Amino acid sequence: MAFKFSTFFKGRKSPGEQVGKRPARFPFYRLLFKKQYYVQSLIFQYLEELKRVQESFVQAIETYFSKGLCTDFEFLIEQTHKAESKCDDIRNTIELEMYGKALIPESRGDILGLLETMDSIPNQFELILYFIQTQKLRVPDFMTSDLKELLQISVDSWDLLRQSVESLFINPEVIQTLNQKIDRKESQGDFIERRLITNIFDSDIDTAYKILLRDLVVQIGNISDHTERVSRRVMIINVKRRV
Repeated sequence: MAFKFSTFFKGRKSPGEQVGKRPARFPFYRLLFKKQYYVQSLIFQYLEELKRVQESFVQAIETYFSKGLCTDFEFLIEQTHKAESKCDDIRNTIELEMYGKALIPESRGDILGLLETMDSIPNQFELILYFIQTQKLRVPDFMTSDLKELLQISVDSWDLLRQSVESLFINPEVIQTLNQKIDRKESQGDFIERRLITNIFDSDIDTAYKILLRDLVVQIGNISDHTERVSRRVMIINVKRRV
């Protein structure tokens, strides 16, 4: 019920139809549907902007691995921040529309909760970049391969989540399959995260630096953890809609 708004009046007859008369017109219903579809279009805009946050994050990380701490890396951090700020603006617009009764109350709570939990992921992208920037981190060679793999798994999980959220509106039948893939990615990420941390503390680098590197690994692993939590909320919304 939370998203499939067209089913709200499915099977219901207008007063005119119930007594065999010409169907009555309901300008309010048309206005309601118009607002609902406007909110849906805003959510799609939000998802597109989230994709831009991800793309800027990936470019920043790739630049960091290839060039280290440099002006290009700083520039891409700023681009990531700008995209994340635009996401916040779109989310605020969505919230204002919903508080303006663009949606029925049941749907409103589900969407607001979903957006709030999703927002943790672009924030995590920013947090990782700022962590590298402020701590002046330099990743040892023995970590590079596994760290890149963990990053790829985390980004893939986020891609799957965006597809899952989009599917609430256009193809809900695939949500379970997408969420199963997210679960598998999260498990893979946990395995690599543990391996990285073990290798860090088995190395002979400075103990304080080991802790910083461990924190970086945990921050990257948190992307998949956040993604899995949001995917569960998507699944719950989808189940509620079918009840």
